Amino acid sequence: MILVDDHALFRRGLRRLLEHYEIEVVGEASHGRAAVQLASELRPDVIVMDLSMPLMSGVEAIEQIVGANPAARILVLTITVEDKEVLDALLAGACGYLLKDATADEVAAGVHAALAGDSMISPRIAGRLVARLRETDRSRTQQLREIDVDLTTREVDVLKDGKENSAIAQELYISPKTVKNHVASILDKLAIENRIQAAVVAVKSGLV
Repeated sequence: MILVDDHALFRRGLRRLLEHYEIEVVGEASHGRAAVQLASELRPDVIVMDLSMPLMSGVEAIEQIVGANPAARILVLTITVEDKEVLDALLAGACGYLLKDATADEVAAGVHAALAGDSMISPRIAGRLVARLRETDRSRTQQLREIDVDLTTREVDVLKDGKENSAIAQELYISPKTVKNHVASILDKLAIENRIQAAVVAVKSGLV
């Protein structure tokens, strides 16, 4: 994985933390432009990225990295809690969003979730996100409801649950593999890259 943050001391500390959890760091970048180039060269499994950086913002970097490699897994780790920044980062392709006051265990869990193809989002951000989405004006909601999707009842259940695959499997009395298949179908039907984006689109469009 690679680390992207404009503060060298923070990167150094985060690198040591992740290596303590046996997570290998293969590169570092101090701004978005360097992150795009490094991601292209190294094709890391996961990228942990701040949003507020010089030369190119985290959101712009996420867009370019995901645009070049849709399979890229980018976990945002930042102090930014502004609704617009959160939404922009998730819709650009980030697969998770944690704040820098997260515990070491939470950061490591976020990286492992990204590696597994799952998503992790800070509870504080999740609460703000849901509140913000529910404030979307009616005209935009009506427009989004015209999205041509045909989710099955079970797919809607999986989308509404929002937990990890194993937890959803237990609650719905189905296998984790079946949950994974439902998630893949949801992403395909919504034409998006990850479950957080699916949740954003679903709430905005009134699907759930």
